[in-house]
Amino acid sequence: MGMALAVLNRVAASDVLDRFGLRKPVERGVYEATKSGFRTVAAAGRRFGAVQKLGKPARLPNRPEQGLFDITPTDEQQMIIEMLREFAAEQLRPVAADADTACAAPPEVLAAMNELGVSLVGVPEELGGAGSERSAVSGVLIAEALAHGDMGLAVACLAPAAVSTALTLWGDAGQQSTYLPAFTGDNVPAAALTIQEPHPLFDPFALRTKAHRSGGGYVLNGVKAMVPDAAKAELFVVAADLAGRGPALFLVESSTPGLTVEADPGMGLRAAGMGRLHLDDVTLPATALLGDEKSYADCVRLSRLGWCALAVGTGQAVLDYVIPYVNDRVAFGEPISHRQGVAFSVADIAIELEGMRLVTYRAAGRAEQGKPFARETALARALCADKGMKIGLDGVQLLGGHGFVKEHPVERWYRDLRAVGLAEGVVLV
Repeated sequence: MGMALAVLNRVAASDVLDRFGLRKPVERGVYEATKSGFRTVAAAGRRFGAVQKLGKPARLPNRPEQGLFDITPTDEQQMIIEMLREFAAEQLRPVAADADTACAAPPEVLAAMNELGVSLVGVPEELGGAGSERSAVSGVLIAEALAHGDMGLAVACLAPAAVSTALTLWGDAGQQSTYLPAFTGDNVPAAALTIQEPHPLFDPFALRTKAHRSGGGYVLNGVKAMVPDAAKAELFVVAADLAGRGPALFLVESSTPGLTVEADPGMGLRAAGMGRLHLDDVTLPATALLGDEKSYADCVRLSRLGWCALAVGTGQAVLDYVIPYVNDRVAFGEPISHRQGVAFSVADIAIELEGMRLVTYRAAGRAEQGKPFARETALARALCADKGMKIGLDGVQLLGGHGFVKEHPVERWYRDLRAVGLAEGVVLV
């Protein structure tokens, strides 16, 4: 119960519960990016500095191997899930349509999310976090719960946690002592993990953003896409092809000269305030390199599991919305759910959704136990990209003409689900 109690104690001490009307559910014991299109300098970042010196990097131990594969959440996971589902239903979903139109997540929602302490789950206790062991499954469950409210807002809320998780997994002692304390305090920085590039048929293992060694450090050039809250982010983890090594991750502060951002709204995930990050001769110290040769591949896979979890949460939202709709919608004197074509379509959504959930949990379970999970991740990614998009399409079809208009949220969920097979980076479990 340690992780859950640490998070819930932080939540209980915050006034966010009273402001958003969540005090009672927790006490029951269950738990503006720019749109103008021009480039601008990155946000004026804070000065990151080491609060304490670490003798060695802090790592969360792998979860002990389980004798049987069991997807039932533990007690502490269930507590966090129910709290976040309540938050998603009461705070994310009501503002999702306006956030989609504005191409930005409301600042008060992001602040409330930080106060809930989600970024603490992946940070070791000795660094001020709430993690006692590696738990990719908890990350998947958190992403799924938030996506049930809205995928775009979930991406915006989870972006800083992706950076803190990357630092926990692959940061050295100096990097962790410099950056991680900011993610466990009261003012969590806007941050983003950026791998995606604006090219057709993008391959995360064939990056066009390049890095080369220069004067004891590194120089980066290129363009990154799908950067959440890019105009306000203070810290980036940037993927670039390092000459002589291959794809690698770099820590880049927003105040670094040569860094500019521009708005890049797309078809879906508009509430995440996506932008592009331009790197023009960005000079970094030698300490900016994050992780080793194996870290990048693991980062891509863990990110893909995060997108699978978002697809599961949004797919569940579609299912929960269409069932009462087809039961209440009357045509030719009876509910349309009495038609076999409609009933079979709803059943297919439920079947495909359970398959998506199972393979995603399975891959995350292997990852947190330190087992190879590349094959399981590939299966989850393929299934969630294909079936997630089909669930969105079927949801729109089941609503008929109502599926096409913004009065109902299914059209937005359909647009968001199309990103699952395309997006790389951004989230991490």
